[in-house]
Amino acid sequence: MENLHPDLARILVPEETIQAHVQVLAHQISLDYADKGPIYLIGVLRGAFIFLADLARHLTVPHVVDFMSVSSYGKSTESGVVRIVLDLRESIERKNVIIVEDIVDSGKTLSYLYTMLEGRNPASLRTCTLVQKPKEVQLDVPIDYLGFKIPDVWVVGYGLDYADRHRTLPYIAELKASVYT
Repeated sequence: MENLHPDLARILVPEETIQAHVQVLAHQISLDYADKGPIYLIGVLRGAFIFLADLARHLTVPHVVDFMSVSSYGKSTESGVVRIVLDLRESIERKNVIIVEDIVDSGKTLSYLYTMLEGRNPASLRTCTLVQKPKEVQLDVPIDYLGFKIPDVWVVGYGLDYADRHRTLPYIAELKASVYT
């Protein structure tokens, strides 16, 4: 077993498990979009960039990658008010779009993006999320492709961070509560 950084409590999803499941997700997406033209993958920065890169490399259907960045107003993500920091480079009208997100926690960011992008008239709009916490959240959007359900703990690694730390770990780990409390 790898020596864990002192900020980390435990590894929740090992690297090998992540990589195997990313291949499964890519295979399913490739089957679903066979003969439908290119997919327009929208990675939500910054957390989704590693997941999106690995996912895109395993797709066997044509695809385009773009990014969006969103932020919550105020100091808390619990505010529920989301704003676009970085928008798409081109129109998604009549394109098959998949939003690629790192984590669904409260669901507010994904709901905001889904509703906003739906208004841009894509041919289809789906979601792909690396991890979802089992909170009692009333999501008004589907999660079409899901990597893992995880416990309701703070997680880092594989794109997920705490204060811009631990984002590039190859696995998903639980952050010790003493670090963020």
